[in-house]
Amino acid sequence: MAAKSTSSEKKLSRFLVEATLIIISLVWIIPTVGIFITSFRNSQDIFVSGWWTILPHKAWVETSEIRLDDSVDVDGPITIGAVTATFEELREGVEDGDIKLVWFGNKRTRLVKVQELQWKMFDTALTLENYTNVMSGREIRFKDANGAEIVRQGNNLSVAFLNSVAVAVPATIIPILIAAFAAYGFAWMNFPGRKTLFVIVVALLVVPLQIALVPILQDYTRLNLNGTYLAIWMAHTGFGLPLAVYLLFNYIGTLPRETLEAAFIDGASHFTIFTRLILPLSVPALASFAIFQFLWVWNDYLVALVFLGDKNRVMTSALAAMVGEKGQDWHLLTSGAFLSMLLPLIVFFALQRYFVRGLMAGSVKG
Repeated sequence: MAAKSTSSEKKLSRFLVEATLIIISLVWIIPTVGIFITSFRNSQDIFVSGWWTILPHKAWVETSEIRLDDSVDVDGPITIGAVTATFEELREGVEDGDIKLVWFGNKRTRLVKVQELQWKMFDTALTLENYTNVMSGREIRFKDANGAEIVRQGNNLSVAFLNSVAVAVPATIIPILIAAFAAYGFAWMNFPGRKTLFVIVVALLVVPLQIALVPILQDYTRLNLNGTYLAIWMAHTGFGLPLAVYLLFNYIGTLPRETLEAAFIDGASHFTIFTRLILPLSVPALASFAIFQFLWVWNDYLVALVFLGDKNRVMTSALAAMVGEKGQDWHLLTSGAFLSMLLPLIVFFALQRYFVRGLMAGSVKG
């Protein structure tokens, strides 16, 4: 009986865990799917219906119309077939089973639209025009829900995308290289003040980067670096190094000592050991930090705004400008948002097999 009870508890526990993971995944995936689908819909469709309407669903479809005789009193109850309703009720729409009567226009039109509830299949009215518009800097034109033409200036997100790549890639590679050297030194080399320096590096993890922005900006201004890529590369490198050193130290410190001692006996130098042994064996930890650093730099708004400004506008700054300029133009905002998500998703899924291994590095020692 005890064995059966334990087995039932394990099954229940597993079911709860899996159900929770499914719910969390749906909460994350559904809005992403909505943004993705909306980014391909034209402006008029977005204004009048939700993104889920592209899926098979029941909807009211106009099938015919009825024009009332002049003898019908439109100010009183109006009888149409088996339906009796006032003008105001017909304006809102009166349902009778799978039939819906809707008054069109004002009282003088005397026109009633007949709609039937029918299944609508997949909506194929999708377009790439939204992406073309947000990526270009030219004048764009589209129609709102009422059919009125609206003219906007494109945000030229293609340039912002390339600027973000130019910022994120070096700002990810540089701290990884520096931190790998530092982590190897802390883990396998003896030098005076090693423990004190490592404590200082770890302590820097709790220092808010916001307090360093003004002093760094003053130094950049004196050195005439503000507004350049070099400035933001150096800033992101400094802000990312404490976490990088800590993560890589935990991993490199767990590598087999026998392997390194054998290399020392064979006459290998520290640099040879680092390049031939440490780096290849540390790929999971390096990939794990690369994901963290790349996502942080790519989604950064504050540091880019302070050190780059509008001179070399990145994706986050361009999207913030779009929200201010085109807050009601959902078809443009969603396409811009998905463009900003595209590269981080590719990076994560390309490196995710190393992610858990890198995070767990050093957590268990035998």
